[in-house]
Amino acid sequence: MKQEAASSDIGIVQASDVKVHRRTQMCSRLRKDKWIYVLMMPGLLYFIIFKYVPMWGVLLAFKNYQPFLGFWKSDWVGLEHFRVFFQNPEFFMLLRNTLLLSFYNLVFYFPAPIVLALLLNEIKVNLYKRTIQTLIYVPHFISLVIVASLTYVFLTTQGGLVNELLQKYVGHKIDFLASPSWFRPMIILQTMWKECGFGTIIFLAALAGVDVEQYEAAITDGANRWRQLWHITLPSIRSTIVILLILRMGDVLDNGFEQIFLMLNPLNRDVAEVFDTYVYMMGITQGAFSYSTAVGLFKAVIGVILVLGANWTAKRFGQSGIY
Repeated sequence: MKQEAASSDIGIVQASDVKVHRRTQMCSRLRKDKWIYVLMMPGLLYFIIFKYVPMWGVLLAFKNYQPFLGFWKSDWVGLEHFRVFFQNPEFFMLLRNTLLLSFYNLVFYFPAPIVLALLLNEIKVNLYKRTIQTLIYVPHFISLVIVASLTYVFLTTQGGLVNELLQKYVGHKIDFLASPSWFRPMIILQTMWKECGFGTIIFLAALAGVDVEQYEAAITDGANRWRQLWHITLPSIRSTIVILLILRMGDVLDNGFEQIFLMLNPLNRDVAEVFDTYVYMMGITQGAFSYSTAVGLFKAVIGVILVLGANWTAKRFGQSGIY
């Protein structure tokens, strides 16, 4: 018994020594890198104040918030708003529209910056390359309001350039802005035109890190440009593609409010209404703050689940993932 007690005391002392050693190491590391932590403080404070503190607001989803009662005195209703939302006949319409837009974005928009970056990487004359990069970056800095206005100017049936050409060469006009079948293609084309060029920045940075000696060895072995692209370039940026795809999965239920809202009208609402515009309509225009918060929380939870699932899948296939 005495030996067991002695060994137990020795174990406690050793564990205590390990903790003290780790604490000492941490303190020395903090002193050594103190200026790095000082530089980190503004970003850390930003996330704490504007990202984490407002998270208390999700409690509205579980309350029947009344402005005159305030946040804490409003009645607690639990999952009532979620039940009402899931039983709402519009829930499946919103889910379908949101998922379809996200699916089209993943299929058409997500690969577009990759392809564009690969094409830019093949341009060897720096003057041409810089000029093209500048031209395709410009749309990113144009407001979505301007993009929607340009879309209206080109596609309206009242003197729109596209419809005037259709009238001249085909004999009839197409009401693109009011047609449900044209809404999703318009949104995807707007996104591609506005964001593709700017989206190439990350991929061009990844391509700049590819070892040139690999291309030289491939040329020596007789590999053509297509073989070099398939066996060297794409594998070199695969981890970047996977990480961006994982992060993209978190936005599956987030199509962006402003763009959809600007292109939404009563004639295309059946295919245009998504969770973002629905939250605005219920929360701002109708004052259902708790209900709209519940819808937003549902989106956030699904986004987290998709990110975690995509990260797990990427690791199962041998990729690094985001953590």
